[in-house]
Amino acid sequence: MPELVVTALLAPSRLSLKLLRAFMWSLVFSAALVAAAVYGCIAFTHVLCRPRRGCCGRPRSAPPACVSDPTLGEHCFLTLKSSGLRLHYVSAGRGNGPLMLFLHGFPENWFSWRYQLWEFQSRFHVVAVDLRGYGPSDAPRDVDCYTMDLLMTDIQDIILGLGYSRCILVAHDWGALIAWNFSIYYPSLVERMVIVSAAPMSVYQDYSIHHIGQFFRSNYIFLFQLPWLPEKLLSMSDFQILKTTLTHRKRGIPHLTPNELEAFLYDFSQPGGLTGPLNYYRNLFRNFPLEPQELATPTLLLWGEKDTYFEQGLVGAISSRFVPGRLEAHILPGVGHWIPQSNPGEMHEYMWAFLQDLLD
Repeated sequence: MPELVVTALLAPSRLSLKLLRAFMWSLVFSAALVAAAVYGCIAFTHVLCRPRRGCCGRPRSAPPACVSDPTLGEHCFLTLKSSGLRLHYVSAGRGNGPLMLFLHGFPENWFSWRYQLWEFQSRFHVVAVDLRGYGPSDAPRDVDCYTMDLLMTDIQDIILGLGYSRCILVAHDWGALIAWNFSIYYPSLVERMVIVSAAPMSVYQDYSIHHIGQFFRSNYIFLFQLPWLPEKLLSMSDFQILKTTLTHRKRGIPHLTPNELEAFLYDFSQPGGLTGPLNYYRNLFRNFPLEPQELATPTLLLWGEKDTYFEQGLVGAISSRFVPGRLEAHILPGVGHWIPQSNPGEMHEYMWAFLQDLLD
């Protein structure tokens, strides 16, 4: 068929897609302005209630001692083959078994996996990485440096760069979004997956369209689409919004100590420390609309019944996309979003059972 005819036949579909994307972006930025007004009020309220802290975050001069605990593992750096970026990671148990690679969420870093590093280093080579843009890892400034394709390539380079051909991928929140995609496009590199509190983006997209309440739970993602303003609001009153997120009595991480809180805030308090992590969110809508994808990697999915950010119905939506027999899902009663830190014992019990046949 002549190229001109093909172009003419595809023109209506291309126009419809452009109009759909334009409509989507108008909704996203309208929601972003509303979210900015709401979070702006919250941030300024924090400043008024704690005037001595001022309008800026206080840069920390040194990380807390807890991140240097030698029982967690050795601090290392790996230069990625594809991008040349240098990523920080903590490693323990090399030679004890298969690679277990941990991917953190926001607003966290490698330290969010401290309980799992202690638990699994006796039978696995455990590695908790600081993703690009976080902590001591390299942090490109450009938004285009945080696309899903580049993030997946980072994970490929980490696995191969550590000398492995496969891994057990354990991921939470934003790390889990990367892991879902990675298991689809690089299935040969993932032997098993443990996913905590996150759905694949295509599932999240379709579910949210039919369940408007999910948009309200994830309202912060609209704020994060804006340039520079989110960084300013999150840092006001010495990062009080982040402190509240992590320590809130009902929505935060139970029993988080002041030193453990500082393990997260230290990185974000450094110059430009928030821009890299927020650039992940600024790429969320880049490929809208997403096509449904079949999920086939053997996966353990853990979900908190009281998760503030994601509705429980997403578990059923995820299950519907799986090849039968490949998903083991558990909803933990009374548990929130931060399962690796709030309920490590339950998580470990499910993980040992899920991975037992690999160790026999």
